[in-house]
Amino acid sequence: MRKIRNWVIGGIENKVFNLVLFTVALIVLVFSLVIGHQARELSRRSAETNEKQQQSMEQISTATMQGVMDATMNKTALLQADVADGMFNETKNDVSMLADYAAKLYADPDAFPYIEMEQPSDFSGKSNVITWLHAEGMDMASEEVLAETGLLGNLNGMMLSLLDNSEYPGACYIATPSGLTLMCDNAASSKESADVDFVFDSRPRPWYVGACEAKERYFTGIERDYYTDRIGITCSVPVYHNGRLMAVVGGDLFLDNMEKGIKDSDSDSGFRFIVDSNGHVIFSPKTDGIFRVRPSSEAPDLRSAEYGALAELVKASLQGNGNVSEIPVGDEIYYMTGAPIHSVGWAEIVVAYRDTVQQPTQMMQGTHQMILDQATEDYRKGIAGSKRFMIILLLILSIMALGNAIILAKRIVRPLNRMTRRIANLTGQDPAFDMLDEYRTGDEVQVLAESFADLSKRTREYMAENLRITAEKERIGAELNVATRIQAEMLPGIFPPFPERKEFDLFASMNPAKAVGGDFYDFFLIDEDHLALVMADVSDKGVPAALFMVITKTLIKNRAQMGGGPADILSDVNRQLCENNRSGLFVTVWLAILTISTGKGLAANAGHEHPTLRRADGSYAFIRYKHNPPVALMEDIPYTEHPFEMHPGDSLFVYTDGVTEAATKDKELFGEERLLAALNTEPDADPKQVLDIVRSQIAEFTGDADQFDDMTMLCMKYYG
Repeated sequence: MRKIRNWVIGGIENKVFNLVLFTVALIVLVFSLVIGHQARELSRRSAETNEKQQQSMEQISTATMQGVMDATMNKTALLQADVADGMFNETKNDVSMLADYAAKLYADPDAFPYIEMEQPSDFSGKSNVITWLHAEGMDMASEEVLAETGLLGNLNGMMLSLLDNSEYPGACYIATPSGLTLMCDNAASSKESADVDFVFDSRPRPWYVGACEAKERYFTGIERDYYTDRIGITCSVPVYHNGRLMAVVGGDLFLDNMEKGIKDSDSDSGFRFIVDSNGHVIFSPKTDGIFRVRPSSEAPDLRSAEYGALAELVKASLQGNGNVSEIPVGDEIYYMTGAPIHSVGWAEIVVAYRDTVQQPTQMMQGTHQMILDQATEDYRKGIAGSKRFMIILLLILSIMALGNAIILAKRIVRPLNRMTRRIANLTGQDPAFDMLDEYRTGDEVQVLAESFADLSKRTREYMAENLRITAEKERIGAELNVATRIQAEMLPGIFPPFPERKEFDLFASMNPAKAVGGDFYDFFLIDEDHLALVMADVSDKGVPAALFMVITKTLIKNRAQMGGGPADILSDVNRQLCENNRSGLFVTVWLAILTISTGKGLAANAGHEHPTLRRADGSYAFIRYKHNPPVALMEDIPYTEHPFEMHPGDSLFVYTDGVTEAATKDKELFGEERLLAALNTEPDADPKQVLDIVRSQIAEFTGDADQFDDMTMLCMKYYG
């Protein structure tokens, strides 16, 4: 080290300056090389990423479109098949009802009065008309014929009622082996202009012959109506007494709407068609090709092996096993699925054009490629700009580093370098920085070293505490997740809950305010004719309320299975809950038991919200009566019962206070009036739709406000 005047050559300051100068030059060189390499690597990886994104998007979009198409087509096929089944089942039920009544007439004719019916002389202005038809040559004035017409006249009122109340009116009739036919139809306008002489022999008709041969309910093929020339199908049932054929009852169902619906289904995206049990196309919008309608003698059986995948799909659809499949037909490829029309053995087939289905995916891929190309160009321009910026920045930083090196070199000493190396070596496994004698310089270096030592100590303590807290949080979180799942599984969650029961439909839901809640609902069959409905709210929230809820729910259900009315059940449950109830929790309960066959029921209300009831032709309204105290509040409380009665089409809606007390950020409550308005938005909605509407309007009302209380609802619709 030499000193020339005020300049020291070879000293620490000079060495630090030279070191910084060399380091800066080396950093600039290395950084430039790294930047160049990174730019090239990023460009390459960007191109690879774009290609992978394109492939991934193609796969995801194709899978998504396939999933949407599968769900939509399956739903459409099932829905259309169910609608058709509904039409045929109504006709089947009407004919069966008429046949049962006719069987009673023939079984005990003396128990019924003689009903004399005159032939109508004027059809004008009439909708449904009763007429007697007879085979040619019959003496309608003979004693034997008059006795039979007088007996069958008892069917007059039922036949008119069936046509008046039918959603798909056609005609109903009963024909006897003697050639006598009693017919009720709505073809008065056709008969008014026709020369009706009432001579008509039903015995050769397909519906009569088919029922006699089958000796059970029989559906004909598609035929033209004798008077109106409308296409339809006939359901017929033979009536026997003591093994002897007494009559054949029949009913017509016109298929104009079905034919129109099939024709209207033809669009740019696809169409629908119907095949019968023989694999023949009987309804289709197509006028040419394999899917057109042809006479049964000419129509091909689509189930035959020559049609390959189409044959398998038609077979599966007729059997109820249809899934969306890719079906090649000639030069075209379609997506198809089907659903059976069980009542008549037909199947509804839904067809979608593959090119139309794939068009959105192709458009999306093209748009995505344009975006990628533009992004790549922008990326290249950005990289070029970044290079220029980094060069300028490096020059500035180099100048600043060289200037600062002269100042900092005077303060940089070996302890600081040692301290720097130690700090650089600190890791999560070795976070300790110990205070050494070498650091005790009596200046800022010592203060810095002491600070690092203290920080190291607190860091280790913090890491240990953080590990403990994290483990505890994970344990609590796991237990809450299990508790949430257990609580959800405690409540009935399969809907419809009793698919074999057609007398009623119900739906319920519970949304807790916390991970677990204190609300609960329940419904169960006490026996084949009694349905129990429960809606309850524990006085607290969270885990304690959830535990109390499980106990209460179990006690109510177990006690209900033992018999007795709602008041007896709540009294026993109250007595059991009051024993050792040191937590002071209580439960508001609404409990009802409905006799399914009559619609009559009893309800008891232990401090719960008022239920709402809607009559079939009215709106939802509250049923208000004096409450009893909640259960688990006081021992030996007598509970009262309130009778109610439900008629076909009535709906019942019960809930907890979390519904009416849902609040906005300004603490405005949803309230009973808004609840009634929500319920009456669509009064005829099914139970699930009712809950969706209420939940949607509550969400719209509360906006971003947090849910304060558990929200539980149950809706039941009674069909009788």
